[in-house]
Amino acid sequence: MPSLAFYGSSLLSAYWNGAATYYRGLIRDLAGRGWRTTFYEPDAFERQQHRDIDPPDWATVVVYPATEAAARGVIAEAAKADVVVKASGVGVFDDLLLEELARTARPEAVRLFWDVDAPATLAEIGAAPDHPMRRILPDLDLVLTYGGGPPVVEAYRGFGARDCVPIYNALDPDTHHPVPAQARFDADLAFLGNRLPDREARVEEFFLTPAARLPERRFLIGGNGWEWRDLPENVRRIGHVPTADHNAFNTSPRAVLNIARDSMAATGWSPATRVFEAAGAGACLITDAWTGLEMFLTEGEEVLVARDGRDVAAHVEALTEERARRIGEAARRRILGQHTYARRGAEVDRLLRRALAARRGTAA
Repeated sequence: MPSLAFYGSSLLSAYWNGAATYYRGLIRDLAGRGWRTTFYEPDAFERQQHRDIDPPDWATVVVYPATEAAARGVIAEAAKADVVVKASGVGVFDDLLLEELARTARPEAVRLFWDVDAPATLAEIGAAPDHPMRRILPDLDLVLTYGGGPPVVEAYRGFGARDCVPIYNALDPDTHHPVPAQARFDADLAFLGNRLPDREARVEEFFLTPAARLPERRFLIGGNGWEWRDLPENVRRIGHVPTADHNAFNTSPRAVLNIARDSMAATGWSPATRVFEAAGAGACLITDAWTGLEMFLTEGEEVLVARDGRDVAAHVEALTEERARRIGEAARRRILGQHTYARRGAEVDRLLRRALAARRGTAA
């Protein structure tokens, strides 16, 4: 059974950690394919106080103090693994982890960087000629990314990566699925997302402006940070929504809204986990427009697309219960057929086993 040492933000908590669903779906599927994963996560940003799952039986989770000594302690464990993964956005000692994990891994081990925010990482590398990633990339076996499509692949290869493969978000149908509606999440349009500097202007355009234009309609916003923002009177805020409530959040409103962050929208091919969660629950999804959307959902049939706030308002005004149901059901069929973590896991399994075989000089 091959072993995988994964250094990431958090597997146990989705609190200020949008990658949690992604990590869970992939690592759980890899366990079913014979991989033994140990996930190393720091006790930082109050995530351990806001856990939304217990330690799972499909991975070993090691939580370490957010200190340099503790980080070096878990880095030493990488010498035991067949595959060593450093994910972006751990949040503490990222550069230390990046440089020392590359040195600590055994010569025959596969070393890879898994980027869950490629536009931000690439901008950081591009702005810093002395960025450690520039030195380390050529020695890594592989870069995997959360999304980004051809522009991200080309950029990583330009910085010296041997190979770069997007592993897109997906659906775990055991976790995200239709459930009965709950009155606490009832609305004409609901949006779930933390308040972030590089998304706030788009939230203003695609959510708050339509709410102001449609005072008779009911809008719902979930996520951290919105308690400090003035909102239209017809917008109800509910704060952090635990992952256990995401299905009901998606099935209860007439429609749910996806708003990409600035960098993700500009790069394209970067569907958020929310897209797949909503589709998995059979929700009618309205999304802002971004390049590559058609790879995942068909506009007008499986998703409604808005180029600005006026489009969002028009969709909300025109949307009937019947059409919302048809769109949600069509999206669920498409995602179940083509975009599950079982499919993504099969791709990762193939890539990792091929890389291991190359390291060991054996046939894959």
